[in-house]
Amino acid sequence: MDNVISDFERISRQLMSLERPKKPKMLVVDDEPDNLDLLYRTFRRDFQVLRAESGVSALSMLSSEGEVAVIISDQRMPEMKGTEFLSKTVPDFPDTVRIILTGFTDVEDLVEAINAGQVYKYITKPWDPHELRVVVQRAAETYELLKQRTEELHRAQAQTALLATIVQVTQESERLDACLEPIAKAFGENFNANACILQLVERNRLSSTRGSYTLSDTFEDSLDNDPLAQEAIKTSELQVWVDASSTTPPAGTERYKNAGLQTHLVIPIIYRGELLAVLSLQWKPKSAAIREDELKLIHLSAQQVGLAIANVRSYQSAIGNG
Repeated sequence: MDNVISDFERISRQLMSLERPKKPKMLVVDDEPDNLDLLYRTFRRDFQVLRAESGVSALSMLSSEGEVAVIISDQRMPEMKGTEFLSKTVPDFPDTVRIILTGFTDVEDLVEAINAGQVYKYITKPWDPHELRVVVQRAAETYELLKQRTEELHRAQAQTALLATIVQVTQESERLDACLEPIAKAFGENFNANACILQLVERNRLSSTRGSYTLSDTFEDSLDNDPLAQEAIKTSELQVWVDASSTTPPAGTERYKNAGLQTHLVIPIIYRGELLAVLSLQWKPKSAAIREDELKLIHLSAQQVGLAIANVRSYQSAIGNG
């Protein structure tokens, strides 16, 4: 158990470079360039500030940049009102905190938007910089809290779904080769990996029997020549590679960069002291970074895979002998 804890600590240190940036992202939307510049100057020290001159361009920017912590939008803009724009961001970014700037008394629109949970607060023009900074700081704190709760819920759901898949596959599969691919797919989908490979190990050597899941044809579906997998087999310890300038890449990992990987995690699957398989999870840069609590969930689930492989192998052996 102590070895597992030290593995988590070692890998967590390597993954520190993949944590969320210290500066949260903010999107400011206004059809007047002077207002955009003023908002940018007000928040650039504490936020990574994105700018858009209309609701349409802001939606396009969110589509390419992804989730932001806070959106500040002017209400009166051509083509699309601020409240209309903000309402369109709710389905894809429910945790984002939204603020409206208004110089008009659009009470109906604002009340409706606030009641629908689309607007956190509205600020009347001309706005006071100090007041707006305080509101935005609280909004950013609210976002972090919401994000934390959402991630906890997703992890709980992922664990339940993953363990259910492992149990189901164990019950329904009569052959080892039939159970590996659905398990690899379940891990890949639940941990937002770009690729996942589950490959059996026999006498401390990789077997040809494996299952894989991938979102791209550029990923290899075998670990036969993978240096991280070989190290995991040799040491029976979790292994991780992170594409960070602060780390010296181990020999043979050039292939990871060539494939566009950000992170490669390899977990040895051990049951009753026997190494049964290795599980590889691979992420590209835009995928979610993994944290220590997620590592523990992956490790726990991987040990359930060990039990599943042992059960199916026992069943297969019993059928063969019968």
